Amino acid sequence: MRRILTLITPITLSFFFSCSPTQEPEEIKQEVNDLLFLKIDPQVSGITFQNKLQESLNLNVLMYEYLYNGGGVAIGDVNNDGLEDIYFSANVSGNKLYLNEGNLKFKDITDQAQVAGIPGPWNTGTVMADVNGDGLLDIYLCRSGALPPEKRNNLLFINKGNNEQGFPTFEEKGAEFGLDSNAPSTSASFFDYDLDGDLDLFLLNHNTKSIQNQNVSVTQKLMTERHEAGSQLFENRNGKFVEVTDKAGISSSMFSYGLGISTADINQDGWPDIYIGNDYSIPDFLYINQKNGTFKDELSERLGHISNFSMGNDLVDVNNDGLVDIFTLDMLPEDNERQKLLLAPDNFEMFQLNVDRGWHHQYMRNMLHVNDGTGTFSEVGQFSGISNTDWSWSALFADLDNDGLKDLFITNGYMRDYNNQDFLNYMDNYVRTSGGKLKREDLLNLVKSMPSTELNNYVYKNLGNLQFENEVKNWGFDQASNSHGAAYADLDLDGDLDLVINNVNAPAGVYENKSNEKSEANFLKLKLKGEKKNLFAIGTQIKVFANGTVQYLEQNPFRGYQSSVSPTLLIGLGSIQKVDSIEVSWPGGPKKVIRDISINQTLEISPETGENLNPKANSIKSLLSQKTIINLPQAKASNDYKRQPLMLHPVSNQGKAMVSADFNQDGKMDLFVGGEAGASGSVYLQSGNGSFSGGKSSAFTSFANQADTDAISFDANGDGNSDLLVVTGGLYDFYADSKAWTAHLYLNNGSGNLQEKSNAFPSFSQPASSVINLDFDQDGDQDIIIGFRQVPDQYPSSKGIQVWENDGDGNFSISSTNQSWMEDLGMITDIISADLSGSEKSEVVVVGESTPITVLSFESRSWKNVSSTYFERPMVGLWNQVEASDWDGDGKMELLVGNLGLNTQLKASFERPMELLYKDIDNNGTIDPIFGYYIGEQKYPLASRNELIAQIPIQKKKYLDFKIYSQTPFDKLFTPEERAGATTIQINELETVYLAQDASGIYRKKNLPMQAQFFPVYSSLAVDINKDGNLDMILGGNLGFGKLSLGKYDAGKGLVLLGNGKGDFIDLSYQESGILISGDIRQTLKLNEQLLFLVKGKGVYIYQ
Repeated sequence: MRRILTLITPITLSFFFSCSPTQEPEEIKQEVNDLLFLKIDPQVSGITFQNKLQESLNLNVLMYEYLYNGGGVAIGDVNNDGLEDIYFSANVSGNKLYLNEGNLKFKDITDQAQVAGIPGPWNTGTVMADVNGDGLLDIYLCRSGALPPEKRNNLLFINKGNNEQGFPTFEEKGAEFGLDSNAPSTSASFFDYDLDGDLDLFLLNHNTKSIQNQNVSVTQKLMTERHEAGSQLFENRNGKFVEVTDKAGISSSMFSYGLGISTADINQDGWPDIYIGNDYSIPDFLYINQKNGTFKDELSERLGHISNFSMGNDLVDVNNDGLVDIFTLDMLPEDNERQKLLLAPDNFEMFQLNVDRGWHHQYMRNMLHVNDGTGTFSEVGQFSGISNTDWSWSALFADLDNDGLKDLFITNGYMRDYNNQDFLNYMDNYVRTSGGKLKREDLLNLVKSMPSTELNNYVYKNLGNLQFENEVKNWGFDQASNSHGAAYADLDLDGDLDLVINNVNAPAGVYENKSNEKSEANFLKLKLKGEKKNLFAIGTQIKVFANGTVQYLEQNPFRGYQSSVSPTLLIGLGSIQKVDSIEVSWPGGPKKVIRDISINQTLEISPETGENLNPKANSIKSLLSQKTIINLPQAKASNDYKRQPLMLHPVSNQGKAMVSADFNQDGKMDLFVGGEAGASGSVYLQSGNGSFSGGKSSAFTSFANQADTDAISFDANGDGNSDLLVVTGGLYDFYADSKAWTAHLYLNNGSGNLQEKSNAFPSFSQPASSVINLDFDQDGDQDIIIGFRQVPDQYPSSKGIQVWENDGDGNFSISSTNQSWMEDLGMITDIISADLSGSEKSEVVVVGESTPITVLSFESRSWKNVSSTYFERPMVGLWNQVEASDWDGDGKMELLVGNLGLNTQLKASFERPMELLYKDIDNNGTIDPIFGYYIGEQKYPLASRNELIAQIPIQKKKYLDFKIYSQTPFDKLFTPEERAGATTIQINELETVYLAQDASGIYRKKNLPMQAQFFPVYSSLAVDINKDGNLDMILGGNLGFGKLSLGKYDAGKGLVLLGNGKGDFIDLSYQESGILISGDIRQTLKLNEQLLFLVKGKGVYIYQ
């Protein structure tokens, strides 16, 4: 065990509980293993605490819905002996304080310290803080329950120092300090929000009652009205805490179901901000400190979407870029059985109602919001592999293996599966048959019929690059339990972080970290000594620089869930032998730098330690800046899932129709932007200063009911003018006989006057998605190829592509070269022409949803599929777009093919492909598309039981309950008779791919920066953005509306990848590029020195 050097530098129910005496632990041989953490036997540690819950007529989850939410853990050195002690809160069975006697031995001193609390009320979270600024840690205990307010006052135990026996003693002084709030509280966070040198308090509260569904106007009114369940902010005024909730702009309405709270300087302006996690459909709050005593909720401006049942959270720099990231927990299970048993079906109407209420876009999974450095965040929890941890409570990021990266520990469990869909159906029938008249005995019977499942906690090793690996087994956490509050500290002073967990109906978990024995990883511990009444320096910001790395930490012990961690900071260093410098920003005080620090020690620092640090101005110069926005008219909304609930992605509102051409022949490139259904397309003429004018164009208004999906400009009739061809698509409320899908040819008279050539094309039987012009037959005029998306209501059936020949005068007819197999190319999303073979003749590249990348060549008056010439095996993806360019300068065309990306629940590879099976299984005239993908070691259907039955009602006879369905793998979903004749597609690629040809002409995948996989890519542009002579990439995308079970994809904001001319790329931050666009980017163009981005439903964003 490593010796640690310490350097001191200058500077409505009532419950009762009983306590039983604790016996001295007998000498027990502790099990030894090779795991990173060793669970200490309670008889060895002396910590025998249990949070005991026994359901009864008056105490059950149907009487109080937060019954199973558990208790907390607070860690700190309450007697100042250098060893950190532990306080547990129990809901009803008795709180406990354990004194650390060294070597992971603890003594129960609850009675001597007088911190047991008052019998009766329901205890929730607990934290340790130096509330009165005397250098001694006090204990704050939150209380709640369905009780009269006068029976749930919070308690503040003020530390009076050690008695003659050396035990710390406390005195309850909540009322004296103004902190005896009787609001139903979850947890508390002490912080200096006004930077006046003392600790203020944010009290996180929750409503103990359910709220009936209200319409938008009623909800908005109630959101402004004060309620006893609303959270509270208290300002410390000379030692007395005064509530300033309303004055500070903090919501205190009845819509408060607070479960998680964290504070940190999110926008790095030197002032602490607040993140609040709310349960149910109530949105989280992101309160940004306005530096004048008030806060502003900026959640919707900064985060694209949030967790639905938001629970514990943490604010921490996850990826060591010096910025605060946000992590929130939810309830999405990892395994298929619990997903299919516990998840409710998509309810688009309720979802939209909540959005209309102002409650943001919420989805049931953990969220990792990575700070973009611009004040906004990109959510990448699924990419990182930490989105599914079941019914989770405490989220703690800390370096558990001392390698310099913050790992993630999550507590997990709920005493009963309250959301089990079979139970909910049973309860509904039970209540109905009773006529709605239930006795308490009936409620208890219902409770006891709920399934109960204990689960293991989760721990993830941080691999870097926002990737995490589940280490539950290797690190010693594969025991099933119902765990809630948790905290970390170096309890045995060996230089690594141990963990303490509060469990329900089981002994508390104490886990010894064996990192110092398993590796030679180094560390540094920091003890901060603050000033005035903030002696533990809450809110101090630390940057540790070592060997080219930087770690950012903030002194905030109040994190996780209902708990507080050690106030001593531990920084893992891996193999690093020396810390170059530490920059310290004291709250409201000086900024200092300490240089050349030795490792493997505890360093105590104060505001006097080190040299003054002169703040550096932001030296990042952006390549581009936003010039203007061309606002576009709003299109009508459409929900394609109402027509085919099992389709994967919507077809409507996906138009990319934006093209440039010199329509009026003045030497400047003009712009056509297509309209979605309900809004017509428009031509915008460019002026001398690069701005655009125009807008509404009469030639297009008569087709406003149609949806323009793609557009090209070329000389269709050989008169030398730039004509325009627009194809229409989308589903909306269109059907095959509605004549909504066609191609419009607009001929140009040379002055920019575009007029439709009547009857140039017939109406199509299905929506078109893309179009290109190409003189495929080399007769001197431009022909066209149209790609089709899907047959209406027959997803995923499609007519593939269709070639149309030009007679030279702009008259088009279906080409005789079309072949039947071209109709079977799938649901087309994009087409390009490019010389892939180097023969100076263009091939055609076709991509689509659930299709391979297909290459066509026109040879000997015939179209041929030559994909096998370029690909060793089919790359089948959910492709959105394709672009060809010579990024590596070898004279050959590389391909950039936009895909769904890896920030998704879905998984696909050649070894474990997604599968799409489709046929009209129930013979009702509609195709039934069934997706399956691997969850763990087995492939399961994507559809929930209700979704499957909605599509194929006859399946209800087979899947009588959710349990049966949850245990059915994909290959057993249908009988052999039902599967007979079905078509299957194996989808083996979800990455957006960069493909370069090898010496034999075969395309090989080359790695792109990970940021290219954060979002579905729908547009790309090859351009030398930094003018270094090398082609770069700009990627745009996102999908703002889709299946609720998959959620909104919005982590792309216009990504710039700089090329080195050899086919390698590095990503630019949004600060460096200057591009920051929120929304669904569908097309990107370069016009002279300007970049134009078509953003669906918003407008054209112009950067220069």
